[in-house]
Amino acid sequence: MANYNPLDKLNLGKSVAEALLDKEPDTLGAIEAFNGAGIYAIYYRGPFKPYKRLAARNAEGSQWPVYIGKAIPSGGRKGAALFSEITGRHLWSRLREHADSVRATDNLKIEHFQCRYLAIDDIWIPLGETLLIAHFKPVWNLYLEGFGNHDPGAGRYEGLRPMWDVLHPGRAWAEKCRARPQTADELAHHVAEFLKANEPPADAHFKFAQ
Repeated sequence: MANYNPLDKLNLGKSVAEALLDKEPDTLGAIEAFNGAGIYAIYYRGPFKPYKRLAARNAEGSQWPVYIGKAIPSGGRKGAALFSEITGRHLWSRLREHADSVRATDNLKIEHFQCRYLAIDDIWIPLGETLLIAHFKPVWNLYLEGFGNHDPGAGRYEGLRPMWDVLHPGRAWAEKCRARPQTADELAHHVAEFLKANEPPADAHFKFAQ
């Protein structure tokens, strides 16, 4: 058996993910401004019927993310700047954008959302996010795409409306996009089936390689 390597890429990524999961959940709509970039997990615990299974699990504590994401500095850092502190409210701004998306919908309420977030050096952000998504299979990442989308801008609305906005209408820019062939009822059914097939284990923490 190979010796345990504390610098193993997988174990390093799991350490980042576990650091996020060890954070106390916060209310998505009431986060005070802070500096830094990093990763985050958003949890739903409301009455929207397609998320019944997910909300029931989160009623016992935020255990099953509906969405996992990252916020990184634009442009990146080079040379000596690699070891400098990240300035700017990248992570907080991203969470605020998500809160605004929820508030814009007709069928979700911001008070039903919690989140965990972790400001970390940007070198670890992609690895932590990738492992968390693979581990939890969040429905807004892997099936109901579009939650993290931005307004494409005038003259660029020829693309299909994101599935997220079909099920959760309200964002003004999404209404300008072309209608999708799927209906909200069809998407709701598939979301419920996805959650049924992808519920994480009772102990959703990571196991480290020995």
